[in-house]
Amino acid sequence: MYGEAKKLHLIEEILKIESDAVLEEVETVIAKNKTEPARRRDFNDFAVMMSAEEAAAFEKIIEDGCEQINPNDWK
Repeated sequence: MYGEAKKLHLIEEILKIESDAVLEEVETVIAKNKTEPARRRDFNDFAVMMSAEEAAAFEKIIEDGCEQINPNDWK
């Protein structure tokens, strides 16, 4: 239902637009969505964002912070 409320809010905001240039931009975004629907991103799309050193540091942070088990948490 949240998506529907968001759509209604956007419609209300579009109705307030008085600039033809802004309306053309909105129309362009809508048209682009019809011709190029959003694709699912693959993790490999983000792989080039980090150097090997940054990836190793990131992995260490995960290991240090997430892979620890506290036996008292189960009580």
